[in-house]
Amino acid sequence: MFLWPLLGFLSGSLPFSVWLGHLIARADVRCYGDGNPGATNAWRAGGWRAGVPAMLLDYLKGAVPVALAHFWADISLWALVPVALAPVLGHAFSPFLRFRGGKAVATTFGIWTGLTLWVGPTTLGLTLALAVALNSADAWSVMLGMLALLVSLLLQQASAPFLAVWAGNLAVLIWKHRHGLRTPVRPRPWLRNVMRRFR
Repeated sequence: MFLWPLLGFLSGSLPFSVWLGHLIARADVRCYGDGNPGATNAWRAGGWRAGVPAMLLDYLKGAVPVALAHFWADISLWALVPVALAPVLGHAFSPFLRFRGGKAVATTFGIWTGLTLWVGPTTLGLTLALAVALNSADAWSVMLGMLALLVSLLLQQASAPFLAVWAGNLAVLIWKHRHGLRTPVRPRPWLRNVMRRFR
């Protein structure tokens, strides 16, 4: 009951992007972009050499503990909810960073891999990629990806605990993206040009 959520939180709280930024780019990733200690800013600080491993590790620190608890330790139903949310909370509020963690997008992909294998992250990833291609407000793209994930869960008649994980995950993402959500949805320049042609 307590071990798996604790392990998940500790796993999620490991600030791989900050560590890799110092190790590879000799820079603090929090001085780049919007200042959050996530994989995107690790990429900005050190290119793909820092960004790719940071993104992979942020993904794995969500996927591994949740998958082990779900498929190996056979934790299910409501007991799975705190286990699944723990890595996201650990990443977003890392005690290693004075509780000022990253935005938890890669870790979100990880926990849904641990819960649904390929279905959740594929739905989330395809929708997020499409939204990013069409819209320049990244925070709203994340919200659209989560909405698509909810539709997928409902179509699969997902259990109430899975929907509770989704709701908790969404709440964390809204909080971490709260500043970006104040910006209205903005079509990409190429899309605006296409829209003008059809007016």
